Amino acid sequence: MTGASHRPFQRRETASNPGSNPGSRIRGSEKITSIRLKEFLYEINTDKKLSDLILFFSEQANEIKKGFFFRPKETQNAESTINIYGEEQMALDKWADDVLVNSLRKSRLVRFIATEEQPNTIEVDKPKNEFGVVIDPLDGSSLIDVNLTVGTIIGIYPGNVLEKGATMIAAMYILYGPLTTLTLTTGNGVHEFVMDEKGAFNLKEKDIKIPDGKIYAPGAPRKDYLPQHAKFIETLEKDGYKLRFSGSFVADVHQILHKGGVFTYPGFKDKEKGKLRLLFEANPMGKIISEAGGAISNGKTDILSIKPQSIDVRTPIYVGGKKEIELIEKLMIG
Repeated sequence: MTGASHRPFQRRETASNPGSNPGSRIRGSEKITSIRLKEFLYEINTDKKLSDLILFFSEQANEIKKGFFFRPKETQNAESTINIYGEEQMALDKWADDVLVNSLRKSRLVRFIATEEQPNTIEVDKPKNEFGVVIDPLDGSSLIDVNLTVGTIIGIYPGNVLEKGATMIAAMYILYGPLTTLTLTTGNGVHEFVMDEKGAFNLKEKDIKIPDGKIYAPGAPRKDYLPQHAKFIETLEKDGYKLRFSGSFVADVHQILHKGGVFTYPGFKDKEKGKLRLLFEANPMGKIISEAGGAISNGKTDILSIKPQSIDVRTPIYVGGKKEIELIEKLMIG
């Protein structure tokens, strides 16, 4: 879609401030505009097929959110026979995966679907478009029983998903917390939307840039740190970084996006390839952080430059501000 026939972009704000600059950046919860996601995508000249796919995922967010309270009968039955602290979450993962995969199949908006819950890539019958999507349906699901923030992570490719993360044409995540928010990049900045009482997403913050902050979110057992990573953490702590780690990857990286610093889940003793998955977690979140002026690395190279050979590849992750990523690469490479 070209922008030749578009009217100039005009922001309508719910906050009453006639003297404010309409082009000014919206910060945090100070102002939430009445600009809907659909309108915003149109105004930034998003290809209609891609826009339709993004809007599809925004609608599914509402279904998943409802599922936390009104889960289907099958999931309730599964939960009644399993441990509430572990395997219940596996049932929720599967339920969220079913919601997204079945809806995508019906929509025929994509050709390829790869999710963290499926062993193989799914090819959709008679697709309308050639897109490939990678999905972590419910990241952080083990935290639901203690009411902590979880989310859905999505990466969109022009075709095959076994490509470098740099080739993604869009990435997004939806956080289910005190607010339900959608953070998105289509390659021209990172933008955040918040769900209203009707289930629609309205623009909250435009053109987010990762600030220079001092937060670190370290995964993996400290006793199993490898020497270079231990030195990295020691350096951060000596420099006054504050530890903030919830165990929900999507929520922790969201915090880094807004507060600055670094999230890390490194390779460690007996798991030198790390725990998190390249396709479903690292690439989409790395794309968003990179578009916001940050970076992502496996400790030695930009993760977005790695071409995966299978959908279940795991990787060490360092994601956040550029100076933190430069530091770990300096320590790792020597």
